[in-house]
Amino acid sequence: MDRYAKQRLFGVLVRAATALVVGVMLLVVGVTIVRGGAALLGDPSIVFTPPGSRYMLEGDGGFLHAVLGSIFIVGPATVVSMVLAISTAIYLQSDYSSERFSDTVNMFLNVLWATPPIVYGVFVLTVIIAVGARTSLFFGIVAIAIFQYPIMTRYTDEALRSAPETVTESAYGLGATRFETARMTVRAALPGVVAGIIMGFARGIGDAATVLFTAGRSTQMPAGLFEPATTLPILIFDQSTSFNAEVRSHAYAASFVLIVAVLGLILISKLLAGRFARYAPGGRHS
Repeated sequence: MDRYAKQRLFGVLVRAATALVVGVMLLVVGVTIVRGGAALLGDPSIVFTPPGSRYMLEGDGGFLHAVLGSIFIVGPATVVSMVLAISTAIYLQSDYSSERFSDTVNMFLNVLWATPPIVYGVFVLTVIIAVGARTSLFFGIVAIAIFQYPIMTRYTDEALRSAPETVTESAYGLGATRFETARMTVRAALPGVVAGIIMGFARGIGDAATVLFTAGRSTQMPAGLFEPATTLPILIFDQSTSFNAEVRSHAYAASFVLIVAVLGLILISKLLAGRFARYAPGGRHS
């Protein structure tokens, strides 16, 4: 086989693989949107209604408790991870650490990023057992924050490395301190930083394995920081195995809400990245 034939064969395989991936994605999203959308059109109040006393058996009420649980867990966890990730990424730059140290830390961050989410949940569960506590909203926040940390750190680190060197050189040339220079660099890399934060939030809100062992399961509204709570992914997992057809339809409705939320966050990250890019050196101004 000559090189031109190999090139044509490779092109066919690449297109086929792309079509397969896109087709599967459209099938999953399409089925969820159609079935979940039908369930929501039939009873849109289930999104804003607290669950009934026999919710998992009879589908009485709605899944507002899971929506609030997801927000109460992933929101604070994202704030904690954001602060830690930006601080770590700044320290990994050449102004603060050596290239060898930075590469070593990035290697461990890549390993953490590739670690299955359930491992984080089991780790936090071990801590819960060791301190004699129980699953709660607080430990769900801790587990999600640990899960999001390597994702946000790697995004932020790459964004800072991609910032124009003229920003650092100009800042030092004007007599700025390392802290002031870091602030200018973060501002120049803001599109990538914002994208990383929102992607971390999207990964956190769509994850079930991390909070499976840490937040607990509950059909009640979130009652406190140290009380059990549930999230949309866990609710979907529980509902989809129910013998009651109405409860299973609620699982599709919750999946619809979750997919729309994740797709919306991804779209927002793109829009914000484009907006902030206008104010970065060399960015778009139109």
